[in-house]
Amino acid sequence: MTADLARLGGPLAAAGLALLLLAPRRDLRVGGLAAWALGCALLAYYLAPRGHLSLLTAGAVGGIVLAAAGAALLVRWPWVLALAALACVPARIPVTVGSTDANLLVPMYGVVAAAGLALGWQLLKGDDRFRELGPLALPLAAFVLWSGLTLAWSQDLRQGAIELLAFYLPFGLLAVTLARLPWSREWLGAVWALLAAMAVVFAVVGVYQYETRDVFWNPKVLVGNAYAPFYRVNSVFWDPSIYGRFLVVAILASLVLVVHGATRRVVIAATATVVAAWIGLVLSFSQSSFVALVVGVGIVAWFAWGRRTLALLGLIAVVVLVAALAMPSVRHHSLNSASGGRFKLVENGVAIAVHHPVQGVGIGGFKKAYAARTGLKGKEPKAAASHDTPVTVAAETGLPGLLLFAWLLVTAFLVAFRRLVLTTFAGRVSLILGTVLAAIGVHSLFYNAFFEDPVVWGVFGLAPLAAVALARERVSEPEPRVAAPQRAVVAAPQAGRSRAEAG
Repeated sequence: MTADLARLGGPLAAAGLALLLLAPRRDLRVGGLAAWALGCALLAYYLAPRGHLSLLTAGAVGGIVLAAAGAALLVRWPWVLALAALACVPARIPVTVGSTDANLLVPMYGVVAAAGLALGWQLLKGDDRFRELGPLALPLAAFVLWSGLTLAWSQDLRQGAIELLAFYLPFGLLAVTLARLPWSREWLGAVWALLAAMAVVFAVVGVYQYETRDVFWNPKVLVGNAYAPFYRVNSVFWDPSIYGRFLVVAILASLVLVVHGATRRVVIAATATVVAAWIGLVLSFSQSSFVALVVGVGIVAWFAWGRRTLALLGLIAVVVLVAALAMPSVRHHSLNSASGGRFKLVENGVAIAVHHPVQGVGIGGFKKAYAARTGLKGKEPKAAASHDTPVTVAAETGLPGLLLFAWLLVTAFLVAFRRLVLTTFAGRVSLILGTVLAAIGVHSLFYNAFFEDPVVWGVFGLAPLAAVALARERVSEPEPRVAAPQRAVVAAPQAGRSRAEAG
């Protein structure tokens, strides 16, 4: 019975989120938000441990009270949402959901609940803004809806329910609410300042771990360090690769400010952030994070120096190749061994996708499908965990899901990179967001945590906001090229526009 509720709740919540993203009428958006909440409740009921009804009820009531207080705060100071969400990014808490162990962003869900209540209050009070995500609304709605529908035939209902309830559904709502924020140079500066401060603090913690050989949280890292020729640190994160990726995000955001004309004080602070985060990144020994950083640096350099960047990228590629060949795991082992078993995972993942080309094995079903294909034993075979997001998307949601994923990425990059004017503040913000998305996308080729990363959904929310601000800044420029951007402003859906403005 509870399984049937979950198979109903996933598609219902995904459909509600899609309606919230796309509907032009306020009553439809209220209905979409209600469907999202009801579907999430059904999934939570399915996943909730049995025998603790009174404790879970008390926790739910307390959570609603705190979320209501947070919603009142967000209605008054909307940009607190971005700061609170960023502060919660590293806060993954190990929890047990039935027989499944997971590291979930529990504090983030409180932030999302407050944002959802604030959004509901604004809609009921007459806020008629719609399509806040602009060009991203349709591909994101389609991808989330199709992913939710695949839960109906998922080979692993529990894992699929966790994926939807813990990542797609809450972070999709987060993207909507971030896109509704009023454009503010000061608040965006505060977001970068918080990001830089967090990166420096986390890097210091990483250096401490390296010097003391004291790694927190994750016993797998301790075991790995006991046998590896180097010592990896994870700072306050669960996984060193996620730690490295966060530092890459901070480095790239700061690098844009250094290269593209921020004030001297900001350049000094950004440079210090880059240096500190780089030291922390080195000690993470995250190969996927280094590759993501190279790609991100290449994008920043391209927008600064154009074709001259090719020589720089060639030099970086040579350095990375030499460093990789110098590693014992690459020189003395097979490609699969050097990649930590990822090559075999990708190969079998592609085979799963080929055998389920239309509907896939359903969201969350990769591990069980992989175990069945390769003969792995056990209820939760860890060796079957996916490490490549595009392959996972193709295997779980089929060719339709992969095409929708590609559509979403292409649209996001067009929103971020199209017609950049880097002499403007909005242009620099757009470059930061697009570069960060590209770096995380590259990282997800080696570590399957693209849609599980709230930073990605934050980019989905803020990129349309920056694009609209950039279009307005281009219109206000006195150059003769104003006419072309004006046509783009008329054609592009504006984040947070009202029905009266749209008419």
